[in-house]
Amino acid sequence: MKKLVVLTLTILLFSCASKKVADINKPLYELLTNQNDGGANIQFYEMITEPKEILMLLSDPNLKKKIKQEDIQNSNFVILNMGEKPSGDYKITIENVEETPTNIILTIKETKPTINVKDISDAFFPYAIVKINSKKPIIIK
Repeated sequence: MKKLVVLTLTILLFSCASKKVADINKPLYELLTNQNDGGANIQFYEMITEPKEILMLLSDPNLKKKIKQEDIQNSNFVILNMGEKPSGDYKITIENVEETPTNIILTIKETKPTINVKDISDAFFPYAIVKINSKKPIIIK
């Protein structure tokens, strides 16, 4: 009889345990990749918020080990493309990510090289991909 009571209490305790403990320690954002080449030839910022859209990211060899299909349920992704640049010294970085009660405000900074490069024989396409661990709408500054 005692074994049955102990077993019942144990099952009750484990069934009431919170599964969200891991989410508490997650940072607000994660920079998944920041490359100086491989992006699109035009400048744009795109939010990935739907399950169908994440398939594009899952096919990227750089991101395969960093994201899972289920991540889109609790996170949004942002693709930041700088467009065509004449050298590999251009960078796009995350300056700040702030969470408000209704939005996520993403402040980005585009860095240009200190020396002007006029040779466009080699074009570069810098980009970054950011995972925002929230489903709130994103505002980019």
